[in-house]
Amino acid sequence: MAKKQEECPRGVPAWVVTYSDLVTLLLTFFVLLLSMASMDPVKFVQAKSSIRDSFGWRTTAAPKKFSIPVIQSPPESKFTPIPRETKLTYFKKVKNDLELTKLMDQVEAVQRDDDSIVLRINDSILFDKGKTNLNPSSYPLLRKIADIIRPLPMTMRIEGHTDNTPTTLAATTNWDISVARAVSVMRFYNQGQIFSIDRMAAVGYGATEPLQPNTTDANRAKNRRVEFILNSNRKVDRYNRPTSRIPF
Repeated sequence: MAKKQEECPRGVPAWVVTYSDLVTLLLTFFVLLLSMASMDPVKFVQAKSSIRDSFGWRTTAAPKKFSIPVIQSPPESKFTPIPRETKLTYFKKVKNDLELTKLMDQVEAVQRDDDSIVLRINDSILFDKGKTNLNPSSYPLLRKIADIIRPLPMTMRIEGHTDNTPTTLAATTNWDISVARAVSVMRFYNQGQIFSIDRMAAVGYGATEPLQPNTTDANRAKNRRVEFILNSNRKVDRYNRPTSRIPF
């Protein structure tokens, strides 16, 4: 007689249920890890704000008063003063350049109490006796002086001076000669485009400002001169002392 075949029990086996629960828990765990790892702070804040709005928790902060601060501008100045230490540096540079170009025997450099720099040249180096036109032999000297002054942030006043010896021409005075000589130097610089015209001025003092008393020939020779007055960051038509500025 054949043995009766056993029938499978109805329903899901118990181990399958346990296995399904385990897999579901693992899947939930990994999904949670993934969601925490890729959380976008911006989206989180947006979601939080949306929830607060839906429950009526949203509050609007009172606007803060905002004003643009007004900073007062410094007063305008026609020139910026240069520290005294810097002016001393300029003077040392000028003297050093005169030594390098071997002009010390022809040009005397002096620093005044008002911190201006004076380059002093005897008239016999620039002009023939009694003449107001530059001697062509002086051109190289004047070019070298311009090369020294040009890089400095300074203006240049060209001054003409004479001694007190009366001129031979009745219609010409010492003042006329001093002015004409200063203008001749200025014209040379301007026509040759050697020095900027807006940084120069030409004045003449005649015999009114002697370096030595006009009592000897040697003293009178020292008084006959052309001076280059260098001032830091000043306009050429403003000086500490009254002068007669000659328009070019």
